[in-house]
Amino acid sequence: MVTHLALLRGINVSGHNMIKMEVLKTALQNIGFQNVLTYVASGNVFVDSEEENPAKVGFLIKQEIFRTFGFDVPIIVIGKNDLENCLSNNPFLIEKEVDTKKLYVAFVSILLKKENINDLKISQFKPDVAFIDESRIFIKYSIGAGKTKLDQKYIEKKLNCTATIRNWNTVNQLLKMYNEIA
Repeated sequence: MVTHLALLRGINVSGHNMIKMEVLKTALQNIGFQNVLTYVASGNVFVDSEEENPAKVGFLIKQEIFRTFGFDVPIIVIGKNDLENCLSNNPFLIEKEVDTKKLYVAFVSILLKKENINDLKISQFKPDVAFIDESRIFIKYSIGAGKTKLDQKYIEKKLNCTATIRNWNTVNQLLKMYNEIA
């Protein structure tokens, strides 16, 4: 049995794509996932499955959400090691007195290369700053996530991928939960 973390993008935001977590939990259990656990209503779902392939797990969840709720939800499935790497590889954490409330991680559906940072044209978003690492983009927003143009839609357009962003507190909470359940 493998524990997967599915990061659902764009649910329960401003009254759109509304999904009650208890209904989602039941729907996923009905298709064979076990130990389904959600964290906040913004789309963080732990599932246990015999299926080891994260992409297949994401596809099954995506299919069930469409069947049950009638809308298409992009999903990125990650493992515990992805969250651990976030904590150990975040370049902003070496800064003295960094405001962790300004730190975010964009999880993307592709493996990033160093040159992808050029594709994002990060310099046009100053004073916001970003670094790429494998399938993550570490972001430090200067004025806040709600006021920047360096958002999930921009990342998806520039890199031709699926992306979903979580704040630093959520990343830490998800790793804490992973450690407790896995």
